[in-house]
Formats: sequence, structure tokens, C-alpha cells
Amino acid sequence: SCIIRKLKAIFLIYHIFAIHNLLNYDRLSKKPLLFRSFTGLELSQFDSICQEVESKYPEYEIKRLSKIKENRTRSIGAGRPFKHSIKDRFLLLLVYYKLYITNSLSGFLFDLDQSNVHRDIRYMEPIVKSCIPLPQKLYNITRRLRTVQEVEIYFPGFKAFIDSTEQEIQRPKNKRKRKNYYSGKKKKHTVKTQLMVNAEGKILHKSNQHKKGRKHDYSVYKDEHPITPPQVKNYFDLGYHGIENDFPDLKAVLPIKKKRNIELTKKEKRYNKRHSRQRVIVEHTICRIKKFGIMGSRYRNRLKRYDVMSDIVSGLVNYRIIHTTRR
Repeated sequence: SCIIRKLKAIFLIYHIFAIHNLLNYDRLSKKPLLFRSFTGLELSQFDSICQEVESKYPEYEIKRLSKIKENRTRSIGAGRPFKHSIKDRFLLLLVYYKLYITNSLSGFLFDLDQSNVHRDIRYMEPIVKSCIPLPQKLYNITRRLRTVQEVEIYFPGFKAFIDSTEQEIQRPKNKRKRKNYYSGKKKKHTVKTQLMVNAEGKILHKSNQHKKGRKHDYSVYKDEHPITPPQVKNYFDLGYHGIENDFPDLKAVLPIKKKRNIELTKKEKRYNKRHSRQRVIVEHTICRIKKFGIMGSRYRNRLKRYDVMSDIVSGLVNYRIIHTTRR
């Protein structure tokens, strides 16, 4: 009976241990396919970003804690430490972004309270942004390009593709907001983001702030349009019809629009088909973004955090494209 009691105790301890460690880096890294499905990154890519995050973290944490209180009575770092390591907190952020599960479920998987899940993600976002190729960083570089060789590095084939994407949000309570965010195209309440990608699918520009779903794609472009080198051709869809007149210095390439009661010729149809084959690269990049659940499903968080989250997802997509292209 004593042996049976010991075995029961061992089984109980093992059972508790297994429940409280459902998800962590050590367990998930043993299954690379599952790791990519949960995080959106290959294991080597995760390790590379995490290594940079860990190297920058001490300095970042000092700055973060210094901003909280100017006149501190205790030294920095005297409070309660984080339960998980930097690597597991970075994993928590990626799992949340990729699967877009609730904080309650995230807390259960990582053995955290719901509020601590939210806090850990919020604290990790700024340092992760500093370690990935955000569109804003790449756009600042493209603005300073001078020679043709430099332009071709960031714009292979001297081509750029511009389009906007929409994401459904929760129905606003305010009547005016409901009207402004309602998209006649999607028949839902949405927010809109404009992207510019190159021939490799790399996101070189993203609108700084999300736009209301009611706004037309071309109106978004007029308010905030990326500046490209003069050698680059900018490819658009028919939603940007009239851009040649409003931006005469821009090398804009659009498909041919069908006139009323007049069919397109075979030559014009072939031209439109070639145009679609080239412009589809921006649709592929949008698809990559929407594979992250936080960008592909109905957005449940506060809209003031939308741009931060879309920046991080765009940077992660860029990181994957850059390292896949280098292979």
C-alpha cells in the first residue's frame, strides 16, 4: 500500500507538471512543423530574432522602468520578476498573433493569469519591433536611394505594387463611428491599410495609421502615398483610375478600363492579363499577412493598438521573405 501511495503521488505530481507546462519553447521546438503553425516562423528564424531580442532586452528594460517613475525610491528591478523567460514571452506573443486565441486560453497554455498575458505581450511588443524589418525602416532607406544600382536592390525590375486591404472589426456602439467604419464593399465594419510591395513581395511601405472602412482606396492613396524613385513603375488596379491626371510625374501602370457597351479587344485583354499576373504579388503578400489570425479574422482589440500589431506582423512577413529569398 505504501508503494501504491508513492506511485499515486508521483503520478499526481507528473499530471500537475504536465498541465502547468502545456506550451513552452522546449516542448514546442521538438516539433518544427507544429512550431511553424503556432508561430508563423521557422525554428531557426525564431532563434535568430530571439537572440537579438535577448541582447537588447537589458537596456530596453532599464528604459522602460525608468519611464514609469522619475523619482524612484528603490533601485530598478526590485519588483516581482517575470514568471517566464524572454524566449517563452516572445513565444507567447507569436502564438497570440498567429492563432489569435483569447487571453484566457493563452493563460491556460502558458500557466499565466489573464492580465499577465496581456501585460507580457504589451511589454514585448516594442523590443520585438526594434528587431525586425518594419516597412517604416525599409521606406526610410528607399527615400535615400541615389544610384540606379541602389534602386534595383530594393525595387527588382524597377517595379512597385500598391494596394489596400481591409479587416473586419467589431460593430462600433457609436452611431457616427458605425457609419464611418462601414465598408460598402465588404458589407461589414472594417479598417483599411495601404501597402506597397516590391517584386519579391517585401513590404516597403505601410500606411502609418489605419483608415476607416468607408474610405475609398484611392482616397487613402491621396492622403498618404509613398514616394518612389523616378525609375520605378507603380502598378495599381482599376480602383485607382484617374491617378495619371492627379499625379502626372508618377509612373503609374493601370489595366485598361472597359467602356460602356464597348468590348475590349483581344490585345487589350492580353495586356490586362499580363498586368494581373504581375500585380498578383501584392495579393500574395496580403495573404501572408492574413495568415496571422490577428490580421485575418475579426479584430477584437482596441483600435488604438491596431497599427502596432499590424507593424509587427508586416515586419515578421518581411523577415520571412528576406530569409527565404536569401536561400
